[in-house]
Amino acid sequence: MSFFNKVITERLVLRPFTLDDAKEVQSLAGKKEIADTTLFIPHPYPDGAAEEWISTHTTKFINKEEVIFAITLKENFKLIGAIGLVINKMFNNAEAGYWIGVQYWGNGYCTEALKAIINYGFGTLQLNKIHAHHITTNPASGRVMLKCGMSIEGSLKKHILKNNVYEDIVLYGILRDEFRN
Repeated sequence: MSFFNKVITERLVLRPFTLDDAKEVQSLAGKKEIADTTLFIPHPYPDGAAEEWISTHTTKFINKEEVIFAITLKENFKLIGAIGLVINKMFNNAEAGYWIGVQYWGNGYCTEALKAIINYGFGTLQLNKIHAHHITTNPASGRVMLKCGMSIEGSLKKHILKNNVYEDIVLYGILRDEFRN
């Protein structure tokens, strides 16, 4: 079901997830390296969790709470990850989040997808600000944010509990006016 537009970049097509993607989501997101570098992806990745997650997308989009895209390769439409915006309507901003399958790391796909989702957020959604954060043990994610024009806005010490360890996070943001300039 296509309930929002695809976003097409030089090498990628960002499109809505379908339930047919669930098996591949579980396979890609189920890697320990993905769970270790994200906040909400469990390891091991439970059966049925991908279907449950995907089934929430349409309602969240209709309610203007979230927009979540499957990141696929333009050349063969192979699913390689996910990217989305959690929208805060009251403050007209959104938090970006993403993951890329381990075998696709280091190819610039995440940067390309994040630039596209930032453009979508400011253009289509008319947001004022997009922000994101990463665990300090995942500096590659911070480099992606910087390449996309986001600035470091601060850090929070021992802010999250991940695998029974309190982790620091670094906060990034970009304003619509900064993006256009």
